Amino acid sequence: MNAKRVVFVMAVATFTVALLLHLSPVRTAIAGSPQNNQDSGACSNLPGFSALKAAIATATAAETSGLNNQMWATLVNRDGVVCAVAFSGVNRGAQWPGSRVISAQKANTANAFSLDGSSSSNGSGQAAGLALSTANLYSAVQPGGSLYGLQHSNPVDTDVAYAAPSSSYGTPSDPMVGHKIGGVNVFGGGLALYATGHILVGGVGVSGDTSCADHNIAWRVRNALALDHMAATSSLPLVGGVSGDPAHPDNIIFDITPNPYGGTGISAGGFGHPPCLNTSGSNTLPPVQP
Repeated sequence: MNAKRVVFVMAVATFTVALLLHLSPVRTAIAGSPQNNQDSGACSNLPGFSALKAAIATATAAETSGLNNQMWATLVNRDGVVCAVAFSGVNRGAQWPGSRVISAQKANTANAFSLDGSSSSNGSGQAAGLALSTANLYSAVQPGGSLYGLQHSNPVDTDVAYAAPSSSYGTPSDPMVGHKIGGVNVFGGGLALYATGHILVGGVGVSGDTSCADHNIAWRVRNALALDHMAATSSLPLVGGVSGDPAHPDNIIFDITPNPYGGTGISAGGFGHPPCLNTSGSNTLPPVQP
């Protein structure tokens, strides 16, 4: 290699290193910054940490079926930004550690696949909205189901889910707060949140027990937070659901019968959920509010 070529190669290498050093702080800043629409007001229309903490503690105490475990709860806004994470026990180890991220995943799922009346325009959409709980998705995502594969879409952002420090998990400074968690979960415990006027404002996810108990507790949390405005009013129709029960439009459905050919059971309506160990009471949950 002649001298001119050596000088040229060294110059290119020096420029490349300098460029990387110049850009790396920018890239780090972008990676560590809030994502789209994650400004300080992104959660202003949802309850804060203290309200969620009180609601999950009360709802967990009220549910004594299932395994009677302590629980995690997460709120996300309409864009899927985590707004609050809380647990019901005395410390973060008092409930299954793995359920923290699952609760966020459920909140994201219920929000991501529910609608309100704003979806209706130009002859398309849901005029009354459509609320789908994570429990409603179980049968549809089984092999051969109409939504098979949905559970593999929208993966959890693991950098957000497992960011340090662990000591902040379930506190007002939980590292998930202010970031989009992603994830799709297809068993009970996630519900869409509807504010006054049937406006969809986000989702709540609960995890830590059987999936049926998770659903029951999430339902009580939503009711305690007064974000279940789904019943018909003088000017608004009932928010749509698949349960067939106007007082509980996105309630868990138990209509699965054994498959005579083996494999997954068959849901009569296509949105059924399997029963859970020692869990009951979904038919006595409080009705949704107007």
